[in-house]
Amino acid sequence: MTSGEGSFMAATLRDVADRAQVSVRTVSNVVSGYEHVSEKMRLRVLRAIEELGYIPNPVARTLRTGKTGLLSLVVPEIDVPYFSQLAREVIDAAASLGFQVMIDQTGHDHDRERQLLRGGGRRNLFDGMLFAPLATGDELRDVDPARSSPLILLGEHVFDHRFDHVAIDNVVAAHDATTHLLDRGRTRIAAIGAQPKEMYSTPLQRTEGFRKALDERGLEPVNALQAPAAHYGRAAGYSAMASLLRESPRPDAVFCYSDLLAMGAIRAVFDAGLRVPEDVAVIGIDDIEEGRYSRPSLSTVSLDTPFIARTAVSRLAARIQDPGLPAEEFVAPHTVLARESTGARPGGE
Repeated sequence: MTSGEGSFMAATLRDVADRAQVSVRTVSNVVSGYEHVSEKMRLRVLRAIEELGYIPNPVARTLRTGKTGLLSLVVPEIDVPYFSQLAREVIDAAASLGFQVMIDQTGHDHDRERQLLRGGGRRNLFDGMLFAPLATGDELRDVDPARSSPLILLGEHVFDHRFDHVAIDNVVAAHDATTHLLDRGRTRIAAIGAQPKEMYSTPLQRTEGFRKALDERGLEPVNALQAPAAHYGRAAGYSAMASLLRESPRPDAVFCYSDLLAMGAIRAVFDAGLRVPEDVAVIGIDDIEEGRYSRPSLSTVSLDTPFIARTAVSRLAARIQDPGLPAEEFVAPHTVLARESTGARPGGE
């Protein structure tokens, strides 16, 4: 569409409506991701949008609807493989509903978590927030659901019936991982990942599941074999495993609270002149891609990240439309994948 030689005018909603032979409201509904538009009508509008090169004006949409079409995703560390995968799945799920996503990270900083939870000057930038930090219950209790933007909690917080919550059952996942080691005949099982100086739900719940599995087999957890980890990275796993191997007798298996901890632990075992799984069996949680191709391949608890992302985004979209919805908890499935690090045959899961 031109106005004067060499000039170009951007297509408008009205132009798209005229091309598709529908109303402007129908075009707006399609652009906004409104569900109740027939597939035939939606495809006609999308074809017109593509032909005209129409680009939605976010400022105009905000003024018209009071919505920005933007969601905020907050994670502790974007470079951790699990959170990178979660971010990718959230972006895809959001796009299918007509939203875009902006990502922020807390860096495990409590003040940063409080700042993002309270919104501050950023509150009007987003229609809602997906929050996956390590915030404590006290920090969450400071947030008033009635006065905050729509908020969905991701991760292993204790559900308090105030905010929607999407996560795995950490106690059961840790129990299943430890039981897998017990079923392999291991009896002196270590754990890496406790954070005794913090009150984060994730390590507390995973410790509970670890202890529960041992108790069911009549085994007493050995305190010396429960190693802390300030961060769930490879270096922390290596350091903790190196320390555990100095115990006498040493552990014959280790449950790591993340796959990255497990990767570091495996390297420590080999550097000590021992073998995985013959001398020490190793299992983690997350099912990151690196673990599938490591040698030995890493046994793990696989989390259904696509389920978490789809459920969280769809619930947030529903809450944006109806802020008065009662809070619900959604539990994602998990699966123990036996690989070489606990004695499974190469290529088998």
